[in-house]
Amino acid sequence: MAKPTPQLPIDGRSHVRGTTDVALSDATTDRLLRATVARWPDRLAVVFREQGVRWSWAQFAAEVDAFAGGLHALGLQRGDRVGIWSPNRFEWLVTQFATARLGLILVNINPAYRLAELEYALQVSGVRAVVSAERLKTSQYLEMLATVRPKLSALEFVIRMGDERTPGMLNYADVVRRGREVPAATLAAIEATLDCHDPINIQFTSGTTGNPKGATLTHHNVVNNARFIAQAMRFGEHDSLCIPVPLYHCFGMVLAVLACVSTGAAMVFPGESFEPRATLAAIADERCTALHGVPTMFIAELDHPEFAGFDLSCLRTGIMAGAPCPIETMKRVVAQMHMGEVTIAYGMTETSPVSFQSSTADPLERRVTTVGRVQPHLEVKIVDADGRIVPVGEKGELCTKGYSVMLGYWGDEKRSAEAVRDGWMHTGDLATLDAEGYCNIVGRVKDMLIRGGENVYPREIEEFLYRHPKVQAVQVFGVPDAKYGEEIAAWIVLKPGQPCSADEIRDFCRDQIAHYKVPRHIRFVSELPMTVTGKAQKFVMRAKMIEELGIAETKTA
Repeated sequence: MAKPTPQLPIDGRSHVRGTTDVALSDATTDRLLRATVARWPDRLAVVFREQGVRWSWAQFAAEVDAFAGGLHALGLQRGDRVGIWSPNRFEWLVTQFATARLGLILVNINPAYRLAELEYALQVSGVRAVVSAERLKTSQYLEMLATVRPKLSALEFVIRMGDERTPGMLNYADVVRRGREVPAATLAAIEATLDCHDPINIQFTSGTTGNPKGATLTHHNVVNNARFIAQAMRFGEHDSLCIPVPLYHCFGMVLAVLACVSTGAAMVFPGESFEPRATLAAIADERCTALHGVPTMFIAELDHPEFAGFDLSCLRTGIMAGAPCPIETMKRVVAQMHMGEVTIAYGMTETSPVSFQSSTADPLERRVTTVGRVQPHLEVKIVDADGRIVPVGEKGELCTKGYSVMLGYWGDEKRSAEAVRDGWMHTGDLATLDAEGYCNIVGRVKDMLIRGGENVYPREIEEFLYRHPKVQAVQVFGVPDAKYGEEIAAWIVLKPGQPCSADEIRDFCRDQIAHYKVPRHIRFVSELPMTVTGKAQKFVMRAKMIEELGIAETKTA
């Protein structure tokens, strides 16, 4: 792909349109895979180190066909929903493409879900079949599925991984064996009827309140987003990507898997779940040229006691995303992990997910202080509370429009209409756009707190505190206060062996940031409450802090 020309803000306002130099693709996910297999059938495609799997593109496609054939033999038809509940295993990857080949809609189930969440996700999406691991750590998946199954009238098949047998469930290997008897021509004929605008995937977003929302994405959404992500990374068939991020999330499915499939780059999975040493070993052993991760993953890798023992000189690029990226962490990734072309990506599940990404050619200062420029074929505006586009440099809510915007939330017209208005996805993220079109995410609309009449953006304080030599991770949020309305609280994880006091943190802030931004409540914790994808759960911290302080929640109209 040719490198597109960056687009600048329109009329001095925070409004920008991406380039259209490269046309959008009308390929389905399966056609994307078939094109890559045709070009490089014998090149390495997939490595699952923990399972001992190494497949070429041709071998991978054969596994996809076998499982697709098995699902077809069970009677699953276009539009049926198939759940996948598993850590990063080859069965997950095969299921992603086997369902796409048949026009089935894959429902991603968060590996951390418990009974109530599992039942809700399966019920609201009307899942007809579930492909599941036996367990992950303390989560007994098959036991939980057996518990909720009687309540789910639509659920006919549970396909379990592993060699053991469970009454009332099918074995993955048996479904594959049955599928090998289905002619490839049968599958190809089904795929030929599919349209790129068909729904392919339901991904449940982890909201801070209420039930999860099932963002419904099409082939067109995710295939094109993956193509442009790979383009920004200068990715090609000679690259190999280390993938420690979870497959159930867009980061794994799109930024990693589909970006590789769109280019022929190899996919290397270090293990079922993130473990920093396994990730470092995978990079060194497999000579990976790229690495994806959320900031907490990169921090864990950099701070691992054996970090210096791994040869990471093979690394070139990758993506840091999924949560705000601390500037100091980004600088360490470039300097210590040899990732001189690392990019930052920003987006959300509802936009497939990436809408802004830095390029490998952007100056380092731009890559450590912004999330880059708008992706091709997308339009973005930043608006105030009244919906008016703000001038360049001013804060407002970021809204995205274009091919990447989801169809809606599955089975929830009300919340779909609230999120997508006149084609614009209202992200809930506070952002600024500069005169050259670079975007900076400054927080969440709902995260902003008002202390004594002053607007305070937690992200700004977090970035400052990351400069403290003893701070490994930090989250800033507001708690109710009788005098100021809200007061600032900070939860801090210190670097190993680094004692620190609240007064030391406050002294660090004094005369460096405005007095009203200095945290009043400071707590040192061993870890921060996070989602599986590394997003900080500020609502959990806030609730615990309110309880600890014995203060009442602020009532608002």
